[in-house]
Amino acid sequence: MSDTYVECLVGRKPSIILTICQWILTIVAGLAILYGLVASPIIFIVGVAFGVGAFFVKRHANLEFEYLYLDKEITIDKIMDKSKRKRVAKYDVDGIEIIAPVNSHELDSYNNRQSKVKDYSTGIVDVPDSRYAMFYKGEEKVIFNPSGELLNAIKTVAPRKVFLY
Repeated sequence: MSDTYVECLVGRKPSIILTICQWILTIVAGLAILYGLVASPIIFIVGVAFGVGAFFVKRHANLEFEYLYLDKEITIDKIMDKSKRKRVAKYDVDGIEIIAPVNSHELDSYNNRQSKVKDYSTGIVDVPDSRYAMFYKGEEKVIFNPSGELLNAIKTVAPRKVFLY
């Protein structure tokens, strides 16, 4: 049995709200620390707490997703701030019902289902749209941005489940 290995890394579009929140927390932390050095140690501690909050907001604002295909298995990892990796999903190719572009007519009969939607895409709607939808075991709808190489690797194993147009 030959093992096929393909990986694809996509960056998530930063949320405007998280970016603004990060800047506000950073400015408030800096001002509180400076004022706390002069006036009160309690204000200094509050400034440090705002700084820690800004650190965690920055970590969640800078997201990337890595799709990995290895021997009939797709794993999706979330990479936060290019330093911490967390596995968020694992899918077996046998459980996949269909993979098609988000706006494809092949998905018309699947879109009426009540299923959980998990978005592991870039968050950008391009023209033409590069996002794909995957329905898994009738329970989940996964939206992601696979590369052509990743789609071709899945298509070699399950040709009737993958639609490239």
